[in-house]
Amino acid sequence: MPIYQLVLPAMGESVSEATVTQWLKKEGDTVVADEAVVEVATDKVDSEVASEYSGVIKEILHPVNAVVAVDAPLALIETDEEIPQQTTSETTAPIETLPEEIAIENSIAETAETYMHQAQDLVAPVTQSSTDDARFYSPLVKNIAKQENISEKELATISGTGKDDRVTKRDILAYVQNRKAPQSQKPPLVKAPIATPRISRSIEDAIVPMTRMEQVISEHMTRSLQTSAHVQSFIEIDVTKLWKWREKAKQDFVKQHGVKLTFTPIFFQLVAQILPEFPLLNSSLDGTDIIKKKDINLGMATALPDGNLIVPVIKQADSLNLVGLAKKVHELASNARNNALNPDDVQGGTYTITNVGMFGSLTGTPIINQPQVAILALGAIRKVPAVLETEHGDVIAVRHQMVVSHSYDHRIINGAMGGMFLLRLKERIENWDETKTL
Repeated sequence: MPIYQLVLPAMGESVSEATVTQWLKKEGDTVVADEAVVEVATDKVDSEVASEYSGVIKEILHPVNAVVAVDAPLALIETDEEIPQQTTSETTAPIETLPEEIAIENSIAETAETYMHQAQDLVAPVTQSSTDDARFYSPLVKNIAKQENISEKELATISGTGKDDRVTKRDILAYVQNRKAPQSQKPPLVKAPIATPRISRSIEDAIVPMTRMEQVISEHMTRSLQTSAHVQSFIEIDVTKLWKWREKAKQDFVKQHGVKLTFTPIFFQLVAQILPEFPLLNSSLDGTDIIKKKDINLGMATALPDGNLIVPVIKQADSLNLVGLAKKVHELASNARNNALNPDDVQGGTYTITNVGMFGSLTGTPIINQPQVAILALGAIRKVPAVLETEHGDVIAVRHQMVVSHSYDHRIINGAMGGMFLLRLKERIENWDETKTL
């Protein structure tokens, strides 16, 4: 009988590996075509991998928490179906020992341990230095080395703090940071990872391990604070005209287009229209190179039922009208909460908007979503007394107001630009055309 290799499919742009989070089948189980066999996760989204053929699970090649490269085999499935020769082997032939590469990374301490058996043709060969360095390197370490133009010989000189002196993510990032620093600068006072203080535990305390997503968010947010020079600007905006317009239009909008007209797509449209005036805000910083993005891909921070956060992306948001944005916002939010996002749905963002006001917060100071350089926080819309200037003098009136916060990377965005962007947004909202038709 032929053997079908269930491989890890492409998981989206720039994604080269994924972590096995759960096996839905065990060895000996029957699987039918298009049935999910295993759940995997990248640093962005969880996905299921389904079998293309019906058969029996002959062997599971990677345990839970193993890091597997794209196109590497996950399991062997014995099938009666006729399948392409390149994906088969004969059961009468001995099955070679398959390599495993495990990189279980604790994002709190940012340490990693990896091990790998001797590589065969079924996976990419293990990177070794030309100086006979016998250490193994995880895909993450190899990717960082490639991005930073670190040769195999140079990689072999990096001291490792992992098991058997292997190089961890923290080791190579520390090496890169010291490598980029001018020679005239003093070396950092602390080179080794800083140990977290021991926390006392009582017998009555509940110990709850962080979920995989919580660990990823923890690492991502900490790295962002270490990377970008965060600074914030704030502005108060009178949204009364926009509020009244939406109140008049929302019922007809639902009848005509089948989705609710929330404030989210309205603000997204305004931001997409304003960003071309401030191209630095729609960019990324790569060393000393500023990459100004052509497309405006807006990240939409979305709260999940378990309290975690994910950021699906509306691609080319500036090309969509209000109806298109409303439908896209509804689709992505619904898919996020039902764990139905595709890997590409969370890739390629160039600027992020988060609505902290939906939880009642007046405003917030969000952390930049790397590798972006800015993020906008929308506060709660409240009825408040406000001073209005009229031809008959100043009066106090009840208005709908909101506080908006803008976090940006002070390495390339100065306070003037960060504040001017908010002022431009304020002008567009406060001068909203109440006669506007959909």
